[in-house]
Amino acid sequence: MTLRVNGKARKVAAAESAFLVDVLRNDLALTGTKFSCGMGECGACTVLLDGAAVYSCLLLASETEGHEVTTIEGIGERSHRDPLQDCFAELGAVQCGFCTPGMIISARSLLNDNAHPTEAEVLLALSGNLCRCTGYTKIVDAVLAAAERGTS
Repeated sequence: MTLRVNGKARKVAAAESAFLVDVLRNDLALTGTKFSCGMGECGACTVLLDGAAVYSCLLLASETEGHEVTTIEGIGERSHRDPLQDCFAELGAVQCGFCTPGMIISARSLLNDNAHPTEAEVLLALSGNLCRCTGYTKIVDAVLAAAERGTS
């Protein structure tokens, strides 16, 4: 199958029953997308599908043909980071880092739709992402700071 990932067409020889998270990590070596629960409960595997946040552990890779998949690797580059990446680092919203890619992807989806969210809207957008290290305060602060800076 051919998947469009991070703006590039990528051919993969994966089974029709392969989940997107496995194809991303194992076939395309995009390991920023984390595998954790495998049940859509933790959000570690969150990617953008045509701009909307989805759990890649619940989505068959074959279902994404003809759509754009964006992983954390496609959000920003070292030379041109996404404001979310800068704000997460600057405000200490990263602890162990395992949940961070999914958090940033969910926040990116929110900011793509709503450039100036309220704290309540940020909390709702991140409600499908679990972090075991923080109380979410710094994460929410980082998303709101990124919104203030501009999100592109």
